[in-house]
Amino acid sequence: MPARSLLAAKSSSGAVSAAFLTVKHAADYLGLSPHTLYVWRHRRQGPPSFRMGPRGRVMYRLEALDAWIRAQERADSRSNPALNPLNTPPQERPGRFLGA
Repeated sequence: MPARSLLAAKSSSGAVSAAFLTVKHAADYLGLSPHTLYVWRHRRQGPPSFRMGPRGRVMYRLEALDAWIRAQERADSRSNPALNPLNTPPQERPGRFLGA
């Protein structure tokens, strides 16, 4: 989420609500569309979410979004050198059997 949007969420709802983001604010924070988050939630993918309040609004914890982002970075071979296939030594193939 751009700094401006996060500050707007804090100032309009108070400091306590900044720890919880609505689908729209979470999507802004992640740079995604709200629809993507709804699809991921339906498929049980993406960052963890929960329902809160009498109307059962879908919410995201800011700390859970940050943890999910870190997990995505660790799982991506482009940002994790340990997973990059170009950093692993080539495996030797067993010799071909040249039958008699």
